[in-house]
Amino acid sequence: MTSENILIGAHTSAAGGVHRALLEGKQIGATTIQFFTSNQKQWKGRQFTSDDLAIWQRTLQETGLQHLMSHDSYLINLGCPNAENLEKSRKAFQEEVIRCVQLGVNYLNFHPGASLGEDVQKCLDCIIESLLLIKPLVEQGKTRLLLEATAGQGSSVGHRFEQLAYIIQGVQDHIPIGVCIDTCHIFVAGYDIRTAEAWDQTLKEFDKVVGLSHLYAFHVNDSMKDLGSRVDRHAELGEGKIGWSSFQFLMTDPRTRHLPKYLETPGGPAFWEKEIQKLKGFV
Repeated sequence: MTSENILIGAHTSAAGGVHRALLEGKQIGATTIQFFTSNQKQWKGRQFTSDDLAIWQRTLQETGLQHLMSHDSYLINLGCPNAENLEKSRKAFQEEVIRCVQLGVNYLNFHPGASLGEDVQKCLDCIIESLLLIKPLVEQGKTRLLLEATAGQGSSVGHRFEQLAYIIQGVQDHIPIGVCIDTCHIFVAGYDIRTAEAWDQTLKEFDKVVGLSHLYAFHVNDSMKDLGSRVDRHAELGEGKIGWSSFQFLMTDPRTRHLPKYLETPGGPAFWEKEIQKLKGFV
């Protein structure tokens, strides 16, 4: 694998049209991107016109980006104990799946959910039930759903590998499913990834509990907060508690180097361009 064909990018802006996320990705030297298909802070989702889809396809061909990933709305909670908000979440998630199928994106990344102080097991079972509802929709396209490993902040679930494994076991025979590891999240959730040795142990645990065959992508972020703090605060690469050695490992280890990686660091496009170049330099 060379630096030219590695899959590395960032969460780029779709303001003014989803095709603009592709253009920003190209400008920063990315080979892949993550983006929002609709406003992530509103329940009412964007609906694409035929012109929107035509511009998207044309721009996709022009930029040559691959392994694109959508991130769903921050409002969605597929394990919500409140019936009204659960219904709104399920409807919004179903609409997100439809947009992903229309665009032909490879992955839809989503936070599993939050128990909001109620029973965690009921939350996990509710997430499974919510995901099974979208089987007819995902069958229409090629999009794989990726559970994002969370920081465990508040009442969010998905910060333990066992919880991710439980959800996967409940849906894997019905829908395409997988995991996206966020480096900041798993670090503050208690999984050490600061050195090659630490990464090796964490990946072995992930393989034992979930299975490396279910690992499809990474969010690449340093952390402002300490190991096990369960506080989600992203930092620029090398400027946080994780450090560059961790990200060099990700770019070179045979278990992880081929997987798509998306920056969500706080610096924005100018910093992403530099971070992408440094990450490519490790290859």
